[in-house]
Amino acid sequence: MTLNQLRTFLAVADSGSVRAAADQLVVTQAAVSASLATLQKSLGVQLLCPDGRGLRLTAAGAAYAGYVRRAVGLLDEAPRAAAAAADPERGELRIAAVTTAAEQIMPALLNGFRHLHPNVGVLLEAGNRDRVSALIDRHQVDLVLGGRPEPGRDAAVQAVRPHQLVVVAAPGLAASAAGTDLLAWLARQTWLLRELGSGTRATTEALLADLHIVPLILTLGSNGAIRESAGVGLGVTLVSRDAVVPELSSGRLVELPVPGTPLHRDWYLVARPGPLPVPAAWMVDEALGGGGFHRPVAAAPRADSPAAAPRRSPPARPGNILRARPVDVTFK
Repeated sequence: MTLNQLRTFLAVADSGSVRAAADQLVVTQAAVSASLATLQKSLGVQLLCPDGRGLRLTAAGAAYAGYVRRAVGLLDEAPRAAAAAADPERGELRIAAVTTAAEQIMPALLNGFRHLHPNVGVLLEAGNRDRVSALIDRHQVDLVLGGRPEPGRDAAVQAVRPHQLVVVAAPGLAASAAGTDLLAWLARQTWLLRELGSGTRATTEALLADLHIVPLILTLGSNGAIRESAGVGLGVTLVSRDAVVPELSSGRLVELPVPGTPLHRDWYLVARPGPLPVPAAWMVDEALGGGGFHRPVAAAPRADSPAAAPRRSPPARPGNILRARPVDVTFK
């Protein structure tokens, strides 16, 4: 097998189409088909099978794709690692963040980082929980800022920052709850949720289950759409307080006293276990030195209900930190 065959396989696996993969790789469809045939023959297993007008991974193909993504990611990462080792100030910081953290936390962190390391390139990817998890699994980024790592995932937790999730609504809509049973009122409202794969959506669904209400759901694809829709009274939403500080301060949104809220959560800055590239280690230093993050501490297992899970108070933030020591954690 060749690296070209592996890249071709991944292109087809991701796009589900020989034609789309050929367009992506700027080769002919015949070249894609030939590459796939040679790869499958060398392995002796079928990796793809017809699915309507396209292709989908077989069970063997799905297993193989996971290894190939990591292997190709490492190969792509190697030149950057060598360049950064030779001259760290000419390296690249590769970081991904869930949407709320990318919008509200990362700008200040990057500002401090760029003042100290102006020649280091920066790649920031933003997306929902599933997307940023995939990026670090594929070695396409070195750090991820998001919610608690998923159960069973090995993660080197570099730094932690507390935050809260609150239920908010426009003042006019919230006023209609006065003098009524709050849970019954909440059940009649439209709840604004992010797309599937969002950590906030999963937490909202857990909260609604704990409240034993099944309201109408409106799915929106961004935090901006959620804030604007809530601001004009389209519905209520569970959102990170970090994402609505201006709206709460101005009175455009108000916090609702929903039982079990605010939910105390943490932002986690995580990496894969093992040594960090120098630029990534510098970003960890920035987060710990002035970004409101603290060193990770051993945490008790969460309760079965995400909405009811308590969070221990964080320790005092350390002073000047030259290098963060990660804690390797497997969440069960």
